[in-house]
Amino acid sequence: MTTPARRKTRPAWLEAAETILLALVLAFLLRTFVVESFQVSGSSMYPTLLNGQRVLVFKLAYLFEPPRTGQIVVFRSPVIPGEDWIKRVIATPGEVVSIRQGQVYLDGRKLDEPYLRRNYAYNYGPRRVPAGSLFVLGDNRPDSYDSRYFGFLKESAVRGEAFVVWWPFGDFHPL
Repeated sequence: MTTPARRKTRPAWLEAAETILLALVLAFLLRTFVVESFQVSGSSMYPTLLNGQRVLVFKLAYLFEPPRTGQIVVFRSPVIPGEDWIKRVIATPGEVVSIRQGQVYLDGRKLDEPYLRRNYAYNYGPRRVPAGSLFVLGDNRPDSYDSRYFGFLKESAVRGEAFVVWWPFGDFHPL
């Protein structure tokens, strides 16, 4: 008859400390490389996003495929170092973007923008988006400092795709 092997017991505080440390390391890795929360500041994305809302940003979204028209991206500000901004991708590399009387045209075709509450009369372009760049606009066009003013956005400045509003909980919805 064999006796069962005795397992060494470890103090509960040590197991709790290891569990907490592991959770912190995993949270750090997820936040750094996979998903991060971003707080919307300002009204440039109204009515889609409201000032103070928080969105989750998927940082690996563009690892295997480039941004597409209509996606909402968070990026490093091209004019204020250390700040992140959020806008909608309107045109991608090689596309010709123009705006006539507030209506966006890509390669001469009118872009359907159901996320806009109303249209404002302004003009831009036509301009071809260079390789490695994007043309981004806010959904609240009169109150958005975007590619019409700072020019094309380098794709390398994009931090990830916003995919869900998670705060406040009552506003929870996918983007």
